[in-house]
Amino acid sequence: MNKGTGALLAVVGIIVVLIIFFVGGYNSLVSKQTAVEEQAANIDTQLQRRADLIPNLVKTVKSFAEHETAVFDEVNKAREKLMSAGTMAEKSEANEEVTGALNKLIAIAESYPELKSDTVYVDLMDELAGTENRISYARQNYNAAAASYNKAIRMFPGALFAGMFGFEKAELFEAAEGAEKVPDVDL
Repeated sequence: MNKGTGALLAVVGIIVVLIIFFVGGYNSLVSKQTAVEEQAANIDTQLQRRADLIPNLVKTVKSFAEHETAVFDEVNKAREKLMSAGTMAEKSEANEEVTGALNKLIAIAESYPELKSDTVYVDLMDELAGTENRISYARQNYNAAAASYNKAIRMFPGALFAGMFGFEKAELFEAAEGAEKVPDVDL
């Protein structure tokens, strides 16, 4: 083997290694980005499930407490905002509004012992509790995937690929400001 052939093989070897490096790095970011999208879809599925339960819950409570129209309107407006939310930040904020409105609705229901013993209401509350748990789990999975992806696009060599191919930071699903406060329910 002469020097020219050896040099050519070395150059080809370096090019192959660089191609593998770039393809592997790019595919890794695509995989992480897809995981974030999948987890976002899981959140959407659970939020939709929750939104689908709300009209039946409102209808059931309304049959016992017809005069609580302000709370029913608040629940419906919060539900509509949740259904129209586009970004993760909007979904997070709307989710907190739905939670606050539902807490008020549940507080009203506590004033009606016959409602609390109604099987439809009890079944809906069980469904809602299960859905709340699923939402919490989906949020945790989404945030874990988003954090992993965000870390990958900020660290070397992912930062190179992120800049070259337009990978952008994923929003976390965070609690809205003031969400730690218990809503004031005026009965």
